[in-house]
Amino acid sequence: MNKIVLITGATSGIGLGCARKFADNGDKLILTGRNEHRLAEIRKELTEKGAKVMTLAFDVRDREKAKKYITGLPEEWQAIDVLVNNAGLALGLEPEYEGNPEDWDTMIDTNVKGLLTMTRLIVPGMVERNRGHIINIGSVAGDAAYAGGNVYCATKAAVKALSDGLRIDIAGTAIRVTNLKPGLVETNFSNIRFHGDTGRAANVYKGIKPLTGDDIADVAVYAANAPEHVQIAEVLILATHQASGSMIVRS
Repeated sequence: MNKIVLITGATSGIGLGCARKFADNGDKLILTGRNEHRLAEIRKELTEKGAKVMTLAFDVRDREKAKKYITGLPEEWQAIDVLVNNAGLALGLEPEYEGNPEDWDTMIDTNVKGLLTMTRLIVPGMVERNRGHIINIGSVAGDAAYAGGNVYCATKAAVKALSDGLRIDIAGTAIRVTNLKPGLVETNFSNIRFHGDTGRAANVYKGIKPLTGDDIADVAVYAANAPEHVQIAEVLILATHQASGSMIVRS
């Protein structure tokens, strides 16, 4: 059965990969992101391939705007089957005691509070219908901290705890919760982390073939289409030459 899939942070990276893969699967898409122009480009790309796409331009940190858009969805788009909580970012690699408080706020407000906002807005409808799937994009960074990762790692540890907690809360329903934990994925993630320093960002992927957004999207689509009695609770996805968040072998 084709689903209605809402993806946050859908304008690039893993979110864009998920948009394309779920579109290929024949699902209807609600794509959210901050860049309205980029959302329009993606909508055009996917509709030309036959997908049904709605775009909503807002920042998940803006709880009131998120509420306005989600509660204002046309009736035929309201029964969301899959929520992909993908919007997230890392900023900086400074020691914790030298970190930028504004970076901390942005990461916590996006990676944790934004995820909570979307969950709070969408999951009650899933509970009422007794069907649905929440796919949270966590990280290997949520399993163990690495040098300079402090606050980002903490936010992804929170994603794991929130995924596990939600799974407990809705265990009496037919709703499933999946936490996907990617390792090194080549997106604009590092460029954002280093505040636009493209040279420094490129070094992150030097000497190793990293994952792509499509690789993570493949797992998301698989989890969403597993038999109804199967819950893919958690998946750690690493590049072949990456053993953990901090152990990478480069050529």
